[in-house]
Amino acid sequence: KTPLKVRLGLYEDETSALCDWHIPAVHFLESWGDARGCDGTVSLVQPLIAPLYDGKTATELLAALSGQPGRTAYNIVKEYWREQSKAPNDFEDQWQTALHEGVMTNTAFPALNVNLLSIPKRPDDAQRADADQRREGLRSGDAESVDLLFRPDPTIYDGRFANNAWLQELPKPFTKLTWDNAALIGPRLAERLGLKNGDVVDIQHYERRLQTPIWIAPGQAEGVVTLHLGYGRSRGGRVASGIGVNAYVLQSFDSPWSATGATLRAVGRRESLACTQTHHWMEGRDLVRSGTVEQARDHPESFKTHEEKPATTLFPQHEYEGYKWAMTIDLNRCTGCNACVVACQAENNIPVVGKDQVERGREMHWIRVDTYYEGEPENPQAVHQPLPCMHCENAPCEVVCPVGATLHDKEGLNEMVYNRCVGTRYCSNNCPYKVRRFNFLQYSDLTTPSLKLMRNPEVTVRNRGVMEKCTYCIQRISAARIDSEKRDSKLIDGQLVTACQAACPSQAITFGNLNESDSRIAHVAADPLNYALLGELNTRPRTTYLPVVRNPNPQLLG
Repeated sequence: KTPLKVRLGLYEDETSALCDWHIPAVHFLESWGDARGCDGTVSLVQPLIAPLYDGKTATELLAALSGQPGRTAYNIVKEYWREQSKAPNDFEDQWQTALHEGVMTNTAFPALNVNLLSIPKRPDDAQRADADQRREGLRSGDAESVDLLFRPDPTIYDGRFANNAWLQELPKPFTKLTWDNAALIGPRLAERLGLKNGDVVDIQHYERRLQTPIWIAPGQAEGVVTLHLGYGRSRGGRVASGIGVNAYVLQSFDSPWSATGATLRAVGRRESLACTQTHHWMEGRDLVRSGTVEQARDHPESFKTHEEKPATTLFPQHEYEGYKWAMTIDLNRCTGCNACVVACQAENNIPVVGKDQVERGREMHWIRVDTYYEGEPENPQAVHQPLPCMHCENAPCEVVCPVGATLHDKEGLNEMVYNRCVGTRYCSNNCPYKVRRFNFLQYSDLTTPSLKLMRNPEVTVRNRGVMEKCTYCIQRISAARIDSEKRDSKLIDGQLVTACQAACPSQAITFGNLNESDSRIAHVAADPLNYALLGELNTRPRTTYLPVVRNPNPQLLG
């Protein structure tokens, strides 16, 4: 009903369609501004690059609406703080110092003592009884009464990142779905209704209805359906539009995060869902080791029950006199957040391939994070296992390459020479870990100018027809080695950090030189619990794992 509606936004999205004017906004990395920390300290927001598309900030828009058109955000911010300064004559020095330090001194607010005034009331018995009565009233025929949970999507949040192809193709924790959302239901509910992954159901709550495919999630509470928000958008960018279902249609203002008394029924059709853990199977083998603290303390050898001792090999053993790179991943720390996957993608110019190619098993991520469950499907324990290239000493991929495109270097790295690769894919077939990726199509866009700014200039942008895999960030190794040679010294422990290691919030990844006895990687690799994945194959991988060690409270176990 507002006569004039003006939208300032990065994308011409659903909100813009309802407005009279759409003004392009600048990205936050292109913007000047200011902000306050939790204690009130002022921080100056500085851009990394100049605006690519001549967008405007909210500050510049407000200036234009208040009769000051043409003023830049930089001038607005600077002049405001000049007026606030107690020493305007010395403000230029203060300004430059604030830009250098990132914060303005003596701008914190004084501490305040506050008291809790009221606590929101929980629904009373009458409201709960009404919900139960409505639930029973809605139960009919093949419909199942369920409760609904609404949650931000693990990758695109509430939909604001839906136009980011990296996040769309990032497998979601636990489900490993990409380019889609689905209603998560428990195993018992699925069995009772005869549903399988991808079956479409109709969910109704009062007058609101939504049809969505389902995904069976171990550990999902019985009678509860989880719906992730952010999908089903009609506008908002080429990537975002037309993907998934819009779970917002089932939300209500009075209870935005949950709903009771909904019904669920199958509609008799299916939709395809792109999941990355339905191929590259390694199940059926001893992959994830887990146990208790007592077991680790008293019988550490039990974590290596199925791993054979080093066997005889036809390969001549090489002594590494310089660096000997290795990686260890602590499964006890890994939360399955997939930060390492995105960090690797950004670092190594890994392209996105789209939903159709993911369904064909052709995703290009150099790291994948597999999820395994222990215990009963209704109440399991989950374990996440990141899998980069293992950089095997006895690498099965190297002996089958007819052109020597994959080989070992003097520091123990299993390298790929892209110019030699002719695309036989023998190496991928012979890899027991299934961590190699092949460019079946020309996935990398080499013509769009803005995409060139996104790529790491230290890493080759691969064309169609070559095999790719984790390199332990060889470009970072080379840069660190060159820097150490300039200083006429060896690399020190911690100086070199891989992209996945840098991004891991739980510090589950350790990387370094095994030949340095005091290095962290040497200590972790010597841990009696450290094990090699599929070590019985005698591949002697440089990437090893620490098992999951749990310390349950006996009283809680009942």
